[in-house]
Amino acid sequence: MSCWMPGCPALSMCRGLAALPIACLERAKDLKTRLSILLHKPELGHKTGSSSKLQLGSRRRDSSRDVLEWRESFDQLLKSKSGVNAFHTFLKTEFSEENLDFWLACEDFKKTRSKTKLASKANRIFEEFVQSEAPREVNIDHETREITRKNLSGATSACFNEAQAKTRTLMEKDSYPRFLKSASYQDMSRQAASRGSSKRSHT
Repeated sequence: MSCWMPGCPALSMCRGLAALPIACLERAKDLKTRLSILLHKPELGHKTGSSSKLQLGSRRRDSSRDVLEWRESFDQLLKSKSGVNAFHTFLKTEFSEENLDFWLACEDFKKTRSKTKLASKANRIFEEFVQSEAPREVNIDHETREITRKNLSGATSACFNEAQAKTRTLMEKDSYPRFLKSASYQDMSRQAASRGSSKRSHT
């Protein structure tokens, strides 16, 4: 490439004929270095993208396995964070999400170690879910409600055990079968099965 072209930086930097080739070579080296960096960037991006796709694929496989395991038992559903989220979304359509919220609140309550916090949490859970005409009253019998009320006087991590068990049984026998038959779960299940069969056909 000629350095006598208008706009070549070498002309403004060097006037001597002998200096022109050196200036042009330096500029060419600089351009080559920049071009090399630009050419390598897509390769790096491609590698990162491939890694992300592999991780996403792994998450999808785990998720697919989870979805299909939810129908094995109610316990399998409750063990899965995404399963609990999907079940909660379904319960909202039936206006009965308070049952799962109460069960989750009890699970969290059992992890409380401070006696002071235990008592305050117990009262808060009772007032929100258990007492008659509570804002989010769960469907339990009068006897269980009264037993739970008495347990509050000496709150321990087990004071909601009976009410929690009754609520869990209600969800397992009533809401859970309907969840498995719901269009949303059937759709998730078909997609998970399809991903599973696709994976097997490629191995």
